[in-house]
Amino acid sequence: MENKTRRAVLRIYDTHKDKDKILFEHAVLGQLAALDLPFRVPAPVRAADGNIVVELPEKDGKFACLFQYIEGDSPGDEEAGFFGSFGEAAGILSAVLAEVNPGQVPVYRPYYELRQSYPLCSPEAVRGICLNPPQPFKDLEQELALLYEAYEHIAGSLEQLAGLPHQLVHGDLNGSNLLVHSSDRRQVAALLDFEFCTRDVRAMEPAVILSGLVGHAEEQAAVQEFWRGFSGVIRLSGAEIEAIPVLMLLRKADVFLHFVSRYLEGTDEADVLREQTGLLAGDLRQLSASTAQMMDIICSE
Repeated sequence: MENKTRRAVLRIYDTHKDKDKILFEHAVLGQLAALDLPFRVPAPVRAADGNIVVELPEKDGKFACLFQYIEGDSPGDEEAGFFGSFGEAAGILSAVLAEVNPGQVPVYRPYYELRQSYPLCSPEAVRGICLNPPQPFKDLEQELALLYEAYEHIAGSLEQLAGLPHQLVHGDLNGSNLLVHSSDRRQVAALLDFEFCTRDVRAMEPAVILSGLVGHAEEQAAVQEFWRGFSGVIRLSGAEIEAIPVLMLLRKADVFLHFVSRYLEGTDEADVLREQTGLLAGDLRQLSASTAQMMDIICSE
């Protein structure tokens, strides 16, 4: 959206109708806006009545917000030159989020509270859909079995993860949630989409990003540059680094349960879950092949 003097981005929240989630996100963004960061973050625009969240009755009660437009480009899937800058930006964000106090209780649960986060995805429901798939997923038995194996693998680690250092985390940093400068695509211009910001394990932040680098055309170089940038700002403990493989699996399992839940509640049709099942199973295969090399890179820096 734009007029003669300014541009803005309209966001309609399609994934939920929970105003408290948006208000928590905006409370965090408000504190970040007061800091002198080397990258930009979304800045909500107030309506004429002073509100920054608007309900849309014509959209079945969904909420919308207007954000200031941020100059920059989304990086291409195969671009790799920005990963050092991305790592540094993620480290800086992690450092400042450790000091942010939005004055509100987070709405989203930490990743390791996987079972509480998705009430429809009881252990029995997940086992049923994965090991005895209903008709729309019969041809994905191998993929679903692989995802169930990952789900079971992390189950015994969830309580242990709760003992790692905690703070606010963005929780969903990846190439689609950042902008690079148009004049220098090696430099991150903005970090976006703080919707899932919550209090969680500190090491979850880099683990989410690392899990998204699996299968990249320049995977090893991307991991090395990212970790060099991140660890130049944040030094994780030995226990946190040791947990990264499980945290990467946890990210994939969480995404899977997110889409299983949307299918079971009728939000998505079967084709959405089918697509995500194939993609996530492919990610798990690549993660299995890549984790040892990734950890060698991380531990050598």
